[in-house]
Amino acid sequence: MEQTINRGLDGVYIDESAICFIDGGKGQLVYRGYDIRELAGKASFEEVAYLLWRGELPDRAQLDAFRARLAPYFRVPPAVYDLYRSLPAGTSPMAALRSAVSLLAGFDEQPDGVDEANVHRIGTQLLAQFPLLVAAFQRIRAGQEPVEPRPDLSVAANFLYTLTGEEPSPAATRVMDVALVLHAEHGSNASTFVARATASTLTDVYSAITAAVGALKGPLHGGANTAVMKALEEIGSLEAVEPYVMGVLAKPGGRVMGFGHRVYKVLDPRAEILKEVSRGLAEESGDSKWFEMSLEMERVMDREMAKKGKQVKPNVDFFSASVYRMLGFPGDMYTPIFAVARIAGWMAHLYEQYADNRIMRPRLVYTGPTGKTFTPIDER
Repeated sequence: MEQTINRGLDGVYIDESAICFIDGGKGQLVYRGYDIRELAGKASFEEVAYLLWRGELPDRAQLDAFRARLAPYFRVPPAVYDLYRSLPAGTSPMAALRSAVSLLAGFDEQPDGVDEANVHRIGTQLLAQFPLLVAAFQRIRAGQEPVEPRPDLSVAANFLYTLTGEEPSPAATRVMDVALVLHAEHGSNASTFVARATASTLTDVYSAITAAVGALKGPLHGGANTAVMKALEEIGSLEAVEPYVMGVLAKPGGRVMGFGHRVYKVLDPRAEILKEVSRGLAEESGDSKWFEMSLEMERVMDREMAKKGKQVKPNVDFFSASVYRMLGFPGDMYTPIFAVARIAGWMAHLYEQYADNRIMRPRLVYTGPTGKTFTPIDER
């Protein structure tokens, strides 16, 4: 019987989910019934995490209680800092984060329980700790000591505070909140699928999240925003943008990073929002170089794709690069920031997976030889 192969699992539905809806043809991204445009810039990251986990936006009392549950976890075992200090020079922040998440399991008295209460406890802990893990590694590799987090600050504010040692402005915190909300969830993407597939074996949360971090590290997934910033830095000036794009497109299989998406056939709604965030940061700072270069790259790509009758629009990684650069983050921190946000979505999917589990067991179509007979080693 002929087998249908869906490479990359294109068009394959593995389960039902009530968390996220995406319509790539219309440019829609919906969290639990709310269009992303309704949430970004209006809801805090904690509100969105609560929505993804509980199914509804919290009222004031529920949000206060949720933040109170997060507060005790705004701390990291000192052994994590020791791990960071022991890593070889040049270790990437994503590799460090992957190792740190795995290490955290050793300091948990109940790391293996996959009952609802324990999974929610671990999820709450990781939501609070991810920004601290990322910030601490950046400081340690820069020769600085980690900053003790403040339980009175939000997740976004604590991330900025533990990174710089200075309380962030409300404006900076708001931009960080928007970025985290936009990256919090995106259906069954590669890292989320990996998390669910890992959890389907009924292994522990830490193992599933470690696997997800490893998947996000890849340049075709979370690493794309770092590649966008690297390209902008290599280009260097507004005038050099068009020759760069034309040079990339002239190569066989040439791909301009930050453009195109596996799902969206029109402009990624997250890119639409981040474009305006980037514009605002450029106007506020008076340094519009990176934003103007991004606009020029978008213009050239639109023109060249139109000649081919195609629409290849910016994705979320494209404008997040200039946003993070203007906020002062090093390029290789962009993907860890993605993880700080996506832990909310990963955990939402793990709650669903553990609640109604079936181990995932896809199959491969065998194309190798058949009918071989064994020959003793002395006769080969």
